[in-house]
Amino acid sequence: MLENLVQLVRENAQEAIVNNSAVPNEQNDNAIQAASSSIFDTLKEQLASGNVSQIAEIFNQGQANEANPVVQQATSSLTDKLAAFGINAETAKSIGASLIPVILGKLANKTNDPNDSSFNIQDVLGKIAGGADGKFDLSDVIGMFNGGQNQANGEQAGGGVLDKLKGLFN
Repeated sequence: MLENLVQLVRENAQEAIVNNSAVPNEQNDNAIQAASSSIFDTLKEQLASGNVSQIAEIFNQGQANEANPVVQQATSSLTDKLAAFGINAETAKSIGASLIPVILGKLANKTNDPNDSSFNIQDVLGKIAGGADGKFDLSDVIGMFNGGQNQANGEQAGGGVLDKLKGLFN
């Protein structure tokens, strides 16, 4: 999944990174990797924090606007990484603001497109949730939020986060 994400960033980074004179050519690959890892790490952190509704919003709508906390966090993460490469802070912020929403929107569209097998929502969630087998297993996600505990009546604990997760598949 991460390799496909890097490729998606590479395909869409021409203007923002490769053709940007403020990004030294020797930093192009690092900047592309930074964008990919910023997106992946942000999705993972947001899911682990229970902020599933913002992720669901992106994947359900197929677009990511800058008001979405996922977009904001990924943009901030990329800005920090680019600044660490010596790229001007304003330039780094501009790159993040122009690239992150596009990539997240295209990622969502690809996961929703039955004719595009480059990204599968179950695989994406599996990688993000950190399942041992790399596949999406709802018990992996449940365990993240309730420590694997069951309710007293024997039913799996759920509620808020699980209800939000269901929104990813609508």
